[in-house]
Amino acid sequence: MDTSWDAGVQAVAALDEPTRRRLYEYVVGSPEPVSRDEAATELGIPRTTAAFHLDRLTEEGLLDTCYERRSGRTGPGAGRPAKLYHRSDREIEISLPERQYAVAGRLLAAAVEDAEETGGSPREAVNRRAREYGETLGRAAGDRPVTEILASHGFEPRADKDGIALVNCPFQRIAQDQPKLVCGMNLHLLAGIVSTLGLLYEARLDPGPGRCCVRLVPAGLSSPGGEE
Repeated sequence: MDTSWDAGVQAVAALDEPTRRRLYEYVVGSPEPVSRDEAATELGIPRTTAAFHLDRLTEEGLLDTCYERRSGRTGPGAGRPAKLYHRSDREIEISLPERQYAVAGRLLAAAVEDAEETGGSPREAVNRRAREYGETLGRAAGDRPVTEILASHGFEPRADKDGIALVNCPFQRIAQDQPKLVCGMNLHLLAGIVSTLGLLYEARLDPGPGRCCVRLVPAGLSSPGGEE
C-alpha cells in the first residue's frame, strides 16, 4: 500500500499539538534558520521542550535542519555548530476524498510543452503523457493487486459483476470544467497501468453518476451497445 497519503495525514496531525504548531509557525515565519535557544526564548518554553517538538516536526518532514556557527568563529576552539531548523521543501496536501491535482498539473504542463515543440494536438499530447505516466505506475507496482494500485492513487476501485468501477475521480474539480479532456486523460492513464501488468482488463469510458468516467472491464467484453 502506498503510504504517502497516510504519511501526509500523520504530518498534518503533528501540528494539532498547540506548542508544536506555534513552533512551526515561528520557524517558517523566520527569514533565517532558527536555533533551539531562539525558539525557546520566543515561545517562553524550556529549551528541552522546544528541542523535542522541533525534532518531531523534523521527523514528520515539516522542517529540515542545518548546522552553523552563529558566532562567526572558525577553527579550533570555535565550538560545535548549532543545530538550526527551517522549513522543509516537502509539500503536503490532504483532501477527502483524495485528489491528485499536482499530477494533473504536471501532465498538462508537459503536454503543453510537447505540443508547442512539435506543433501537434495538445489533447493528443495530454493523452500520450497520461499513458506514459500510467505505464510508469504499473511498472513500479511490482506484484501488487491492481485494486491496491488504483486505491493508492485515489481512484477508490470497487469490483463488481462488470469489472472494476472507480468510485472517485482524482481530478474531480478539473473534470467538472473540462470533462472530455480529463476523461480522456483518465482513460489513457488507466490503460497505461493495466498494459504493464499483464491483466485481462482494459480501460473503457463508462461515465455514470457517482463514479469516475472510466471502468476496467474484462478484455474483449462487448460494450453495452454490442460493439467491441
